[in-house]
Amino acid sequence: MSRIRVANLTFYYEGSFDPVFEDVSFSIDTDWKLGFVGRNGKGKTTFLRLLQGGYEYRGTIDSSEAFDYFPYPIAEEKLDKNAADFLDELKPDCEFWRVVCELEKLDTDADVLYRPFETLSHGERTKVMLAVLFSGEHDFLLIDEPTNHLDFPSRESVKRYLKQKKGFILVSHDRDLLDACTDHILVLNRQSIEIQNGNFSCWWENKSRKDVFARAENEKHKKQIQKLKKASERSRKWADQNESTKIGYDPVKEPDHPFRPYIGAKTKKMQSRVKVYERRMEQEIARKEGLLIDIESPVDLKIMPMRHHKETLLSVNGYGLRYRDAPENVFHDVSFSLQQGERVFLNGANGCGKSSLIKAILAKNRNEELSDVIEYGICSVVSGLVISYINQDTSFLNGSIRRYCRDNHLEESLFCAILRQLDIERDQFEKNMEDFSEGQKKKVLAAASLLTPAHLYIWDEPLNYIDLFSRMQIEKLIQTYQPTMLVVEHDIRFRETIATNVIDL
Repeated sequence: MSRIRVANLTFYYEGSFDPVFEDVSFSIDTDWKLGFVGRNGKGKTTFLRLLQGGYEYRGTIDSSEAFDYFPYPIAEEKLDKNAADFLDELKPDCEFWRVVCELEKLDTDADVLYRPFETLSHGERTKVMLAVLFSGEHDFLLIDEPTNHLDFPSRESVKRYLKQKKGFILVSHDRDLLDACTDHILVLNRQSIEIQNGNFSCWWENKSRKDVFARAENEKHKKQIQKLKKASERSRKWADQNESTKIGYDPVKEPDHPFRPYIGAKTKKMQSRVKVYERRMEQEIARKEGLLIDIESPVDLKIMPMRHHKETLLSVNGYGLRYRDAPENVFHDVSFSLQQGERVFLNGANGCGKSSLIKAILAKNRNEELSDVIEYGICSVVSGLVISYINQDTSFLNGSIRRYCRDNHLEESLFCAILRQLDIERDQFEKNMEDFSEGQKKKVLAAASLLTPAHLYIWDEPLNYIDLFSRMQIEKLIQTYQPTMLVVEHDIRFRETIATNVIDL
């Protein structure tokens, strides 16, 4: 067991005026199971790269540990090779038998090592890389969002696996995973860094209590500041009135008028009292600002669902799909209906056909033929249905925000306002979207969907990479406006909060 000590860490990206970290100091224990959370773009992945020596920085990071990072980059030329052929390139001195043992703990057969890497599912790739990562003995492990794109069974396997381990930093936006697998939390707040014993829910409960106390104290300070302002104004008014009595009086006509020196001394005393009030106001304002520095006060998002004249928007009965060159159906005998106001979640393992079903529904809504598949049963969409769709793929996002708004007929000022509400900084608007983080790209798609009035919102894995606080914003939005939705999402907490029905494929 040892310590990783960070002292006075300051880091800027080249060409940026705002620091990612500025004069940051803290220490962590290498025996911890440390959850690492924060808003998109706050610097979580950057910090992991700094630990590995990936960037130059000011300050010190003191550690005797060797670091290893998940996910491993897989070169294009390796994709058609078996994982067994390049394990030692991912992790030097990697022992094959150890990887096989770790795969068993992940409920996965070793035969995945003998299949071309490009043919493996997201879950299989994740498990192979985790098995390689944990096959060493002395590394401190940096695990960056391991459950993105994973279905529920794969998430459960990863969760059970990480519960047995220790000595890692886990970056994740999955509340269920963080609660199950961590014993400490490192949080990048708005203006500070905080480390706390316990899992995410423990930290959130404590933070919520502190925020309530801080807001109550803030209200006290506001009232105190108002009292001081009134007292200051009153004293300044008295001082001005008193000062004016020195000028223009006639000693013959006003023999009882006080002497000028006396009036000057009295005025000076009153002005001194005004300065005391002003200093106290400044101190109170500083205390108030300090209280609210890290409070998460997300703006309530809005959505504009439309009302269709028919209650049933979608009917699926005994429906199945098979690609023309495939020997088996993608899925078969699926039946459900979608009524206005319902939020139906499609559930199932990766590859079971959730996205294929969504694409079929979108094609029928556009009156397009499904040329590459054979259909069975019934899948019907009401006429005149307006759909707002979030694709799980973000690779098509490029160019400026302005061009994106123009191409998609979005009001640019409103669109940027929603992005700000989702905590994307204004300086990001000047960048091209290909330079955004994956979480920021997802927020672009979410903002476009929220800004589009629709009868039905179809979201395919909308929360991948999106931070916890924004997820909670979106949950509150859906609970408030109750739009009609068809959703694929493996975040179990999100599904439990907003789903009215779950369809297993």
